[in-house]
Amino acid sequence: MIRVEHLHKSIGQTSILNDVSLHIDEGEVIGLLGPNGAGKSTLMKVLTGLWRANAGTVNVCGVDVLAQPDQVHRHIGYLPEQNPLYRDMYVREYLLFIARLRRSVRATCDGAVEELIDLVGLTPQANKRIRELSKGYKQRVGLAAAMIGNPEVLILDEPTTGLDPNQLEDIRALIRDLGKSHTVILSTHILQEVKAICSRVIIIDHGRIRLDKPLAEIGDLEQTFKQATHE
Repeated sequence: MIRVEHLHKSIGQTSILNDVSLHIDEGEVIGLLGPNGAGKSTLMKVLTGLWRANAGTVNVCGVDVLAQPDQVHRHIGYLPEQNPLYRDMYVREYLLFIARLRRSVRATCDGAVEELIDLVGLTPQANKRIRELSKGYKQRVGLAAAMIGNPEVLILDEPTTGLDPNQLEDIRALIRDLGKSHTVILSTHILQEVKAICSRVIIIDHGRIRLDKPLAEIGDLEQTFKQATHE
């Protein structure tokens, strides 16, 4: 599903990712952890083809991402930390717009978009402008946009940041459900979120993988995180 070997990424003279290798199989829900500046967002941008690595190999769903970055987009749904929404568009209008941009035959079907609206719990909000929504519903719109075209892999960067407790639990439940039919990479600072959602933990610090284990094999995640990141 996802194979990364000896990945290096630098920006100018600054090294961001150093000899990163990881394998993720179909159906896994990965918690990607690390301090600020550890390289999490950079890794996700390389996986999506948005940023090009300096060296190494990246293969997602059979696509060589470094050689064909445009081809990987049909396989990945990506929700960045800063959710890029057109705030003056209506929810349904925005999702149809994104579907047409993705040029997917399935995605451009109005019926498929309606199913997606229902799946993420946006039906009562579908005729509202995005700027009128709470942050929790805006995150649902972002998740729906990431799922357009039914990609095999979902990459979610801090999807619950800034949500109140009720919104937080709603989005967690939605991600748990998505994990039943997608491979999910979830970047978060919230360890409790990883415990509630993920089946495997990858900890990155200073651009290197410090730990890669099934959650069931980690007794104390908080202590493990501190040891792995030297905090």
